[in-house]
Amino acid sequence: MKIITLQGSPRKKGNTAKVLSWIEKELIALGHDVESIFLNTKNLKGCLACGKCKERPDTVGCIQKDDIPEILEKMTRANLVIFASPLYFLGVSAQLKTVIDRTFSLYVDYQQPGHASLIDCQRQALLVTGAGPYENNAETTFTAFGRMQNPHKTINAGELFIGSCSTPDKLNDSIKEKSMAFAHKITEEC
Repeated sequence: MKIITLQGSPRKKGNTAKVLSWIEKELIALGHDVESIFLNTKNLKGCLACGKCKERPDTVGCIQKDDIPEILEKMTRANLVIFASPLYFLGVSAQLKTVIDRTFSLYVDYQQPGHASLIDCQRQALLVTGAGPYENNAETTFTAFGRMQNPHKTINAGELFIGSCSTPDKLNDSIKEKSMAFAHKITEEC
């Protein structure tokens, strides 16, 4: 399986990076082809809402000259995309949110006859780390992610929240085990 991970944390060695590294290592051990994209080093511009991407529904079609069209092209060739981010003010990081906003170019005619997507039937998963609990904190992020599969026409392969994070060195074997189990879950066929 071709897997892309979108690492949305600005910290290369933070909590999200550590948990994602456990997931990626397990996926590789399972025989999957994994490409990790560290978004904080990329040139990412927000969606202009110009609609130009809708003029050519058979291609990514974004007119902006940054790194996102290349990321989106890689997404179209992946069987599974893992969105990974620390929890920032009840949502994902700006880096990941910018890429998610630009996935608008991957589908046309949402909620209309002829709704089509360049990532139709792709598996998508979400990893979020945070200092606080899930309740009254992270649940809106997961709700938004679940709804994202509708316009994308994708499959929600799984969601993982690791709460009460302080520093990466405090992430214990129990969290590592959850991460490895998550890698198995998101690659299971429906």
